Formats: sequence, structure tokens, C-alpha cells
Amino acid sequence: MTTWLVRRVAASIAIVFAVVTFTFLLLHLAPGQPFLPGDETPIDPRVVANLRHEFGLDQPVLVQYVKYLGALAHGNLGESFALHRPVADALADAIPNTLVLAGAALVLDLLLGLALGVYQAVHAHRLPDIGLGYATLFVGSLPTFWLALFLLLVFGEWLGWFPVGGVVDPVVHASLPWVGRVADRLWHLALPALTLGCVGAAGTARYQRAAMLDAMGHDYVRTARAKGLPEGRVVLVHTLRNALLPLITLLGLSLPFLLTGAVLVETVYAWPGMGKLAADAVFKRDYPVVLATAVTASTMVVLGSLVADVLYAVADPRIRVRA
Repeated sequence: MTTWLVRRVAASIAIVFAVVTFTFLLLHLAPGQPFLPGDETPIDPRVVANLRHEFGLDQPVLVQYVKYLGALAHGNLGESFALHRPVADALADAIPNTLVLAGAALVLDLLLGLALGVYQAVHAHRLPDIGLGYATLFVGSLPTFWLALFLLLVFGEWLGWFPVGGVVDPVVHASLPWVGRVADRLWHLALPALTLGCVGAAGTARYQRAAMLDAMGHDYVRTARAKGLPEGRVVLVHTLRNALLPLITLLGLSLPFLLTGAVLVETVYAWPGMGKLAADAVFKRDYPVVLATAVTASTMVVLGSLVADVLYAVADPRIRVRA
């Protein structure tokens, strides 16, 4: 177990290092440079040159890369070009909002996907199963940003049931009692979490349906039915219990989807999380913020995958033997 875990951790560190390297090179190869003003706001070229020298951008790319790795090894994420504040402080403000959004979407994803998958399996090859199969395929095929814009337009703009952006109402939130503040946050969270959660639940439902159908074909399920147990007990206790193992894999696979989807969803809903921070930094050529968000996101993804691997190995020791 120890050797297997060490190999997994080493592979995770290598993945983060590769992401940092790729992102760093891509940023410097992409068109555009930091501190270049727009046509409407001209700046003295000498000021731009001084800023580039101050942040070390006039040095060769290899020298900048080595210096960045050295600073990163000491936990220094640098100073934001656009925000004029330490990148670590900007991330500290953004990450909790992303975690709240991703956590709410993950709960909705797993619960809704599990319920739909079980229902489809119980009614396999009948009209409810066929209809839900097409529906989940349609929702799962939708671009996340398109679904976000659709829900925002219908439920936020036309019907006015939900706010169109932000985490809280900036006018009345502070004056509300604690119950009202919680309700205000949940009200603003509803549409972003629903967008991410529904797209994820569509894939989870199809995955869980297949796992349930596979479990239903085993001898222990047929034996339970032969004993005269109620069908609900057969499905929920004997079948579902043995079909839940794939959810561990889905848990590890859901995190990358939630983080990448959050970039677009947070931008559409003006949700001040890590995704919106990264998107704004890309347009402003804010290298330190883009690199820091890439490092943070890749670390969260490999940690999620590592936890899923460990849970799967605990549930099925044969995996450790084969690994």
C-alpha cells in the first residue's frame, strides 16, 4: 500500500509540474504582452519599459521560468500586474466562492444523477427510461456556457425568480438577519450551481444506469427476488449498494469538470471565484494570476483523483495489486 501510494503522489506532483511548465510557456508564446495600453489610454513607452523591468519581464524566458519555479517552491505566487496586490490574497478571496459553487454543484450532480440512474435502471427499456435517456444525452451535450446563458435569460431576466449575478445582494445583505443572509447566498447560488450540477448529473445518470443494470444481472439479486423480498428492498439494498462503487470514480472525474466549467459559469453569472479571476487575468495578460490559478486548479484536480484512487483501492484491494 505504501509503495502504491508513493507512486501515486509522485505522479500527481509530476502532473502539477507539467501544467505549470506548459502554462508558463503558453503565456509567453501567446500574442500580446502585459502593460500594453489600449488605443484610448496611451502610456509613455518608458513607463511600460520600467514596469517590464520591475517585474523581470525583460529577461529571457528561461531565466523567468527558473525564477518562477524558485519563488513557487518557497510559496511565493508573485504580485498581480492588474490587481496591484499579492496573488495569494486574490486567490484567498476567490477560492472559497469557487469551492462553495463546486460543492453545491457536486452534491446536485451526484444526488440527481444517482436518482435518475436508479429510476432508469428499474424501468429499463421502457418509455420512462428511453425518454430520460434522450433527455440526459441532450443536457449532457449542451455547452456549459450556453445552458448558463439560457437559465440566466429565462429565470433571471424574464421571470425574475433569481438574481442575474454576484454572490449576495450588495444593498440589503448586511442588514438581513443571519437566516436572511444564508437565504440570500443560496438564492444567488441557485442558478450557477444548477447549471454545473445538471450538466454533470446527465453524465452521472447514464453511468449509474449502466452500473445498476450490471448489478441486477448478478446471482445475489436473483436470489433476493427468489426469497420474496419486496422489489424496493431488492433495488435499494441489494442492487444499489453494490452499484455505488462507480460513484467513487465519478467523484474523481467530476472535479476537473467542475473546475473547468466554473470558468465559464462564473464569468456568465459574475460569480467572483477562481474561474472568473483566471478569465479576467487572461484578457489582461496578468501572468502571475493565470499561473497561480493553473497551479491551484491542477493541484485540486490531482488531489481529487488521488483521493478517488485511495478510496477505490480501499474498497477493492485488487487495484493495489495490479497497480
